Amino acid sequence: MGRALKNRKVQVVLNGGFATVLLAVMVVGGRKFAHSGFALRHADPLLLSGATLLFLIAYAFKAWGWQRLFAGDDRPGASALAFAGGAACVGGVALPGRLDDALRVACVKRYPGVRTSIGAVALSLVVLGLLDNAALAPLSAVAAAHAHTWTVRLGFAVVAGAGILAAALVASLPTIAGRTFVARFRVGRWLAGHTHCNRRAAAALMFISVSWALRATAVFLLFDALSMRSSFPLALAFLCASAASAALPIAPAGAATQAGAGSAILIASGVHAGDAIAFSVAAQVLVVGTGAIVMLLLAGWHLATRSRGVRLVPLPAR
Repeated sequence: MGRALKNRKVQVVLNGGFATVLLAVMVVGGRKFAHSGFALRHADPLLLSGATLLFLIAYAFKAWGWQRLFAGDDRPGASALAFAGGAACVGGVALPGRLDDALRVACVKRYPGVRTSIGAVALSLVVLGLLDNAALAPLSAVAAAHAHTWTVRLGFAVVAGAGILAAALVASLPTIAGRTFVARFRVGRWLAGHTHCNRRAAAALMFISVSWALRATAVFLLFDALSMRSSFPLALAFLCASAASAALPIAPAGAATQAGAGSAILIASGVHAGDAIAFSVAAQVLVVGTGAIVMLLLAGWHLATRSRGVRLVPLPAR
């Protein structure tokens, strides 16, 4: 018992140190860019603070949505899922695309107090990705309607169509898992016991949709903070392009891929290439920075509660 408690404390300290180092790197790097003409140097502080706050709140809603995809007996706390989301976002600076999911699984499993199996976490991530696509469908449809060229319009239409198909697949998973021929296999029986119900999936989709709406609003505020020509459809287009690039099975570092896709859609929308690249880099710095802040806050909360001998209480379920 004492050894397990000691290992848990060591784990919390390591997580806190990891988040602190990442945040320090972000601060030092941000100051360096600020002195060399980085876009955020001239940003409106009030609007920038609002965008940062919205990104932080979006992490909470995404965690609450992800939490709904677990059964009640092995459901992790929302704090564990928010920490995993922040770690995956920060890890996307260096990790190739899709490896951030492996980082999410590792963070959830190593988070104190979590007893969920690796299989359950992996299954929830698959469904979470599908629900992300479903939540992006209406945003992509709006972006397609306001696109300037037919190629961009077609691309967003494909993203919207993929979201509709993803929603249909999520809705049919419980039915598929309950089929008699599926139950003949061991994996099928496990899937039937761990698959979400449509009621929980609908609740998860609601929280995830709110998370994406908050991110879109944050991007819109960031446009205004940098005094760039902006509109809400353009913010949706930037967000959808960045999110769609994250679905690539093999890609360079996730943050770089998303920044490249975001800048490409801005250039296609008539934004000057230099301004588009500067905005995309600034947006990724802000997203990664908020991910590090989430990790730092949760790690500090753990350290505070452990040092006082208070039992850990997860974020409230919604």
